[in-house]
Amino acid sequence: MTPSNQNQLLRRKPCGYLLRKYPSTKSGRELNPIMIKIKEFSSIHQTGILDLIVNIQQNEFEIAITAKDQPDLCDIENFYQKGNGNFWVALSCEKVIGTISLLDIGNDQVALRKMFVAKAYRGGVYKVAQTLLNELLNWATARRVKGIYLGTTPKFLAAHRFYEKNRFDVISKKSLPESFPIMKVDTKFYRMELKL
Repeated sequence: MTPSNQNQLLRRKPCGYLLRKYPSTKSGRELNPIMIKIKEFSSIHQTGILDLIVNIQQNEFEIAITAKDQPDLCDIENFYQKGNGNFWVALSCEKVIGTISLLDIGNDQVALRKMFVAKAYRGGVYKVAQTLLNELLNWATARRVKGIYLGTTPKFLAAHRFYEKNRFDVISKKSLPESFPIMKVDTKFYRMELKL
């Protein structure tokens, strides 16, 4: 197997970790694999989630928003983990490196929210965003969700490309369900219809 092929290999370990293999050295030894684990939210992840999300919003994208402006992040269990909703974290060495959530908005529809990945783990090497989204889509399909909606800011250009690559369609604000919670920073909206 060539080094470029090894970089593309992803295995699921029995413990739930995704093992990303790195290219081998000339002697054939594999360089430091990184283990990524996707888990449903637990209160032990609370601080890591706040640190990750607020840091990305404020420092990378210069959005004037704080944890206080996002009370859902301080009550994840009661806000997200009910009905067809849930909240997942991506962990590396038990550190939160990514998040994604679904909020049940009724009528077999959900809002995709809080999709964030630490800068060092973005892109095709680790595939953290794709793995989180796949977990979310599996959850939604198993619960017979009909539609997934999301809002995002104009600054998240890489996120726009990611959603469009994953079959989300751009929609107008008027096309959102009445129960969709619009954040003040969101101006671009997407929908994915799930085939049951």
